[in-house]
Amino acid sequence: MMRAFSQADRFLSELESRKLKPAYVLVGDEAFFRKRCRDAILEHLVSPDARDFSVFEFDLSETSLSEVLDRARTPSLMAPFQVFFVRGVKTLFGRGSNDEKITAVEEYCKNPNPDALLVFVADHISIPADVRRMEMTDKDRYQKIREDLGPFCGIVELSRVEEGEAVRWIGEYCATRAVKIDPDGSRELVDALGGDMMMVSNELEKLILYVGEKKRITLGDVETMVLAAKQRSLYELTDAISSKDRPRALAILDSLLSTGDGEDAAIGHLYMLAKTFRQMLVILERNVRDQRMLWAALWQGFRVPPFAADDIIRQARRYKSKRELTRAIRLVAKADLALRSNPPGKRLILEKLVLDLAGEPKLETAGGWMQEELPV
Repeated sequence: MMRAFSQADRFLSELESRKLKPAYVLVGDEAFFRKRCRDAILEHLVSPDARDFSVFEFDLSETSLSEVLDRARTPSLMAPFQVFFVRGVKTLFGRGSNDEKITAVEEYCKNPNPDALLVFVADHISIPADVRRMEMTDKDRYQKIREDLGPFCGIVELSRVEEGEAVRWIGEYCATRAVKIDPDGSRELVDALGGDMMMVSNELEKLILYVGEKKRITLGDVETMVLAAKQRSLYELTDAISSKDRPRALAILDSLLSTGDGEDAAIGHLYMLAKTFRQMLVILERNVRDQRMLWAALWQGFRVPPFAADDIIRQARRYKSKRELTRAIRLVAKADLALRSNPPGKRLILEKLVLDLAGEPKLETAGGWMQEELPV
């Protein structure tokens, strides 16, 4: 039994049998499992021709919980079944008393609309493959969700995947597609992508198409398709950004957008940038100075490809404080929000982000004092 896969598999079996709870909480930022759960919900509960009237997205930072619950209670004249994906779960656990919000969810679950499913997405929590390495803040948040929502909501843990489990999944998935993959190829695929299952699955699909009728993926195929310019260009980009070299950073971004999926891969580029800056933050916090310290500091599923180890240590040490890296992560998050709002030009958003990241923090005058535009 592969531990990381078992929770999602259990949820999928409940979907197939239609033995569902009124509400679930997907806990964890592992995008691979979140997509797997979402796809299964749509497949088993919503007919393709009714999705416009059946599937709704809410964010509790923008829409009140009471409005979401009212919508869930209201039967639809246009769709036999409705699904509500609700993000911003951390707003249920803000400062002060949150008993009223938790009670509202509990009361809905006691008397739910049988033709609706509530799916709370708690992607503000990161669950490593080894839960013993879970950050204390995330551990406390997860425990609070289990205590307050667990008694009446289904809790689905979406944790990172151990490297061994990822290698095994690749082999099993290839078998379902009548394709063989060399063991060295599987390991290299996982190692090259730092155990990021979303990227692993995406690149595996490309490899299956690449080998075609050959029906066999070799180590050479992985090296040709995966280890090429894509990842190396990302670290070249962060190298230019950390060096405050705006012209070079823009040139590298242009190269990234001119190859492969171009602007369609913008979200993926942002995801990798955010992950890289988070890795740098850990490196700075733990004063990592060499590869041995790096492997001890970064857990499985959050590691960097071996070829990038020295680069990322050097880049991280260019930042003088954790606040600078926190600012970078915040800028990437802001760009991600802008991209998800279907803007007319994704390139402009990415270019502005790179310029901001490669520039010095802006100085603003407030009450006669000069203040850095940095998160507190």
